[in-house]
Amino acid sequence: MQIDLTGKTAVVTGGNIGIGKAFSMALARCGAHVVATYFTSEFEPFAEDGQQIDGIYLDATDSAQVNAAMQDAAEKLGGKIDILINNAGGLLGRVLTSEMSDEHFHNVMDVNFSSTFYCTRDVLAYMPDGGRIVNLASLAAHDGGGNGSVIYAASKAAAIGFTRGMAKELGKRRITVNALAPGFIANTTFHNTFTPDAVQTAIVGKTPIGRAGTPDDVANAALYLVSEMGSFITGEVMEINGGLYFV
Repeated sequence: MQIDLTGKTAVVTGGNIGIGKAFSMALARCGAHVVATYFTSEFEPFAEDGQQIDGIYLDATDSAQVNAAMQDAAEKLGGKIDILINNAGGLLGRVLTSEMSDEHFHNVMDVNFSSTFYCTRDVLAYMPDGGRIVNLASLAAHDGGGNGSVIYAASKAAAIGFTRGMAKELGKRRITVNALAPGFIANTTFHNTFTPDAVQTAIVGKTPIGRAGTPDDVANAALYLVSEMGSFITGEVMEINGGLYFV
């Protein structure tokens, strides 16, 4: 079934690579006008099914930049932002707690959680009633993550708590707030950088579905939540892990 988002507008943070790009392309494919923010990778204009996806440079850990970017995005999108996907984030490095610097702790928390807070807070000035917010959590928020990823797991757990609190806070405006918790998603910068091939193979071997996830698997879940089909779902965490972990 084709989801129709014609006339809807969307912002995807980190929306030009990996899972973020899958979000941007899926939304555009369904008719939404999309702005994708970018930071670590250069933005190359791309389109999906004739829909142009615009780009805005954004360090989502910088409150002032987020405020300006949301205003800029709203202007590009005709004055409103119907959908926000808080995708910006990352592991940054595997570091044991006993060896962790204050700087690393704050950097991981900022890129994964402060960014979600800043973007959610500032989008509300442009989001009409009935809008949709989707935050990126992780299976790590449930199981503590792999070796050296304690603070990453904690930052994603914070995103889940924030999701549930905001769902209640925004319920009267019919704005839904949900989270996605991907498991092992292959061919992403995250795992290509930080997860050895042997570990990736072992994870797939433990996954009941028998394969790794793809960015499209995550994007398809988001489409359900931002469409009318997901209008009565809020404060939830959708697990996307092929049966690797049950909640």
